[in-house]
Amino acid sequence: METTLNAELRSERGKNLARRLRRGGRIPGVVYGEAGGSNGGGALAVSVEPEEVSRVLHSEAGANTLIGLTVGDGDSSKVLIKDYQVDPISHQLLHVDFYRVAMDKVITVTVRIELTGEAEGVKVQGGLIDFVQREVAVACLPSEIPEHIEVDVSPLTIGQGVRLRDLLEGVSWQPVSDPETLIVHVIAPRLEAEDEGEAEAEAEGEAEAEEGSKAEG
Repeated sequence: METTLNAELRSERGKNLARRLRRGGRIPGVVYGEAGGSNGGGALAVSVEPEEVSRVLHSEAGANTLIGLTVGDGDSSKVLIKDYQVDPISHQLLHVDFYRVAMDKVITVTVRIELTGEAEGVKVQGGLIDFVQREVAVACLPSEIPEHIEVDVSPLTIGQGVRLRDLLEGVSWQPVSDPETLIVHVIAPRLEAEDEGEAEAEAEGEAEAEEGSKAEG
């Protein structure tokens, strides 16, 4: 996914400027990275509209959204949101860092896992889905960053699972996380039932012991 965003250069820095920007409906940011426009790739202090940044962060791809960032009347660069700060009380965006990417160079990103379907082991056998790993690191070109990685759990029965290595066919990325990483599996519910049974047995035993001690007294 790709979107566009406009930024304005800012010559000043510091908390006072940041407060003035926020009062005016903008937030401070920094653009950095190896690939640059007319400034040769140096860091740029900018300001942006927080609503536009929030829209990107809440999109399907989130921080992995490729952005065509135009600074003032200058060149447009391809960037990713590298980091951002949020007020812990109001949850408003306070600052954002953009990282320039070279479209012909492989980068590493973290991509979330999305499960689809209903596992056979849950539907028929009464098992439980154990979603072990919800995101993985992959390497790819910026234009080929997946919005998410889908895992179809429909054929899984109790004791079966999916590892990262099972998801590599026909994809445009390479795993950075260990290919043996377990993503999801179906487990039997017996452990939970056993725990509940043991707890009930212990409670009954304690009650009987208490009644016995009262009778002796």
